[in-house]
Amino acid sequence: MKKHHVYGIGNALVDMEIEVEASFLKDQGIDKGLMTLVEQDRQEELLASVSGQVHKRSCGGSAANTMIAVSHLGGRGFYSCKVANDETGDFYFTDLVESGVQTNLHGDREAGITGKCMVFVTPDADRTMNTFLGITQNFSNKEIIESELKDSEWLYMEGYLVTSPTGKAAAISAYNIAKDAGVKTAITLSDPGMVEYFGDGLKEMIGEGVDLLFCNEDEALKFSKKENLDDALEELKKVAKAIAITAGPKGALLFDGNKNISIEATSVKAVDTNGAGDLFAGSFLYALTNGHDFEKAGKLACRAASELVTAFGPRLGKDKLMTIKSEVLG
Repeated sequence: MKKHHVYGIGNALVDMEIEVEASFLKDQGIDKGLMTLVEQDRQEELLASVSGQVHKRSCGGSAANTMIAVSHLGGRGFYSCKVANDETGDFYFTDLVESGVQTNLHGDREAGITGKCMVFVTPDADRTMNTFLGITQNFSNKEIIESELKDSEWLYMEGYLVTSPTGKAAAISAYNIAKDAGVKTAITLSDPGMVEYFGDGLKEMIGEGVDLLFCNEDEALKFSKKENLDDALEELKKVAKAIAITAGPKGALLFDGNKNISIEATSVKAVDTNGAGDLFAGSFLYALTNGHDFEKAGKLACRAASELVTAFGPRLGKDKLMTIKSEVLG
């Protein structure tokens, strides 16, 4: 038995969620529904403009949320990332460890500024992100713990790493280590903007192909350059042995390597979609690594994500997740 179910890599960011009107995004020149990289002074300017409206902060970044979901469901996860030796980095480390995720962050950390992500949530439940990467833009091979990666069932790569040359190189290195060690590989395309502006880099990270690809409907269409989801799925099969495409209230479309599977979503009133894709991936990987097939994994993932979007925040409480697991998986 491997030590870890999933070894994740991604950008470590402290998430700050803020409710705004769509007019605020327009007035500030922010592209709605996308993740945009910003400099520290721009982020501080935006923070000043929403003073007093910030919800509680949490350790995050896409892959971190996924790894926390794996852990809260009872799985074993290791997360490699990079934070600074500042107060925000201390907060991040403590929150991650208290969530049950093993990490490379023990010991001394470099001087610098820990990355932060402002998550703007509009009344239509859409989430728009402005991210200052800080020290995580220097995530590199130094943060990859090869022995822990080799002792894992899956490698999970966050597509956002493509924006940093060292981050992309680290992902490619981790992919090669995993392939050589017989560790299965998974990637999430992360964001439509990543596909649109960094598509070639994502293809480099995918290399000769991954065992499992996660994306949403918009990302699937942009990456495949197709106009409908069925054609997009067929195109994605060229780079992934298995695929999970989320489609919001329509559920998910899966390919398990042999057949296509449609999963219906629970009908809910969404107020915040932040973290839904991350939780979907974490729930899905938990189910796969604990003896369940793609259909069961998809049902667990859709149910968890549907529950998440009914309240603010990128995570479900551990007790709620365990209840959902019991109801779906038995």
